[in-house]
Amino acid sequence: QVQLVESGGGLVQPGGSLRLSCAASGRGFSFYDMGWYRQAPGKQRELVAAITIGSTTNYADSVKGRFTISRDNAKNTVYLQMNSLKPEDTAVYYCTSGRYYSGAYSPGSWGQGTQVTVSS
Repeated sequence: QVQLVESGGGLVQPGGSLRLSCAASGRGFSFYDMGWYRQAPGKQRELVAAITIGSTTNYADSVKGRFTISRDNAKNTVYLQMNSLKPEDTAVYYCTSGRYYSGAYSPGSWGQGTQVTVSS
C-alpha cells in the first residue's frame, strides 16, 4: 500500500493552467498503475486520467488534448498537467494508486483530494 498526498489545486480563470502533484509514500510506487479522479458537486466521481506502470496513458474524452498525466518514479510522484481549463473542470481531484484489470483501471488507495475551481 502507498499513502497519497495531492497538492497544486486552487482557483484559476477559464483558459488557464494548473499542475496537480501527488506524492506517494510507502513501498512499491513504481509497481502501481496510477489514476486521477474528480468529483464535482452533485455529480458522480469520474476517472479523468490514468497511467500504467509502463507509462501508457488513458484519458476521459472530456479532457483529451487538454490534460496530461505523467509519473516520476524516482520522486514517487504522479502529475496532472491541466491546460485550457473550463468551468466544468471545477471539482475535487483525487489521486489514486491501483491496477488495470482486463483493460479497466481499478483504484486501491486514495488521496484526500485537492479542490480545483475554474472561474472568472
